[in-house]
Amino acid sequence: MIPILMYHQIGQPSARGTPYRGLTVHPGSFRRQMTWMRRLGYQGLSMRDLLPYLRGSKRGKVFGITFDDGYVNVLENALPVLKELGFTSTNYFVANRFGGSNEWDRENGVPASALMSQEQARAWVRGGQEAGSHTLDHVNLPDLSPEDAFEQIRRSRTILEDVLDSEVTSFCYPYGHETQALRDMVRDAGYTNATTTSGGLAGRLDDVFGLPRVTVARSTHMLRFLQKCLTRLEEKRRHA
Repeated sequence: MIPILMYHQIGQPSARGTPYRGLTVHPGSFRRQMTWMRRLGYQGLSMRDLLPYLRGSKRGKVFGITFDDGYVNVLENALPVLKELGFTSTNYFVANRFGGSNEWDRENGVPASALMSQEQARAWVRGGQEAGSHTLDHVNLPDLSPEDAFEQIRRSRTILEDVLDSEVTSFCYPYGHETQALRDMVRDAGYTNATTTSGGLAGRLDDVFGLPRVTVARSTHMLRFLQKCLTRLEEKRRHA
């Protein structure tokens, strides 16, 4: 079984009591987490690089690293660590929101946080990392008509490939909300894999268009982090 880590922001957490404060992991915590995985002999990989291991055509001590939304603080605080350790990762960009902020969180009282500009996203790719899609507008796909949902999925890939001059083959469902019909759309749009927010370790029996991930939060202390990554506790919870 392979852990696919799910991060959002890597930066200074907002004030206590702020909604979703836990989704911002301190840069020092991120560095310690990555360093420990390296010390234990694990290689951090993007979804593109991880896919052969998920399919069983490669074997090794590997784990996936993913970031949702494309925040500037991930470029600033995570990329140097990843490059230093020789890890790759996937950042899921919202294709119509380059240079903007997480507007979809506003109604929940979440503070605005800057998203990468197009040039910053290109720097991410030049830094050896993968760009994936998180739709055009960070929409809740099950709420849309099939036609509009497919447009969000397909068109976002086209825009990202044009902007970043890089093939985009990985997808992430906003809010983790998905259905079998949406999985089929992602496949038909030319992606090779897609991740959800369902908890658990990924394996060869999992649908590559509905892969579970391990959430890493601000409060995830090191022992719990290693427990999530290196044991089957999360897998047991997933099937409970």
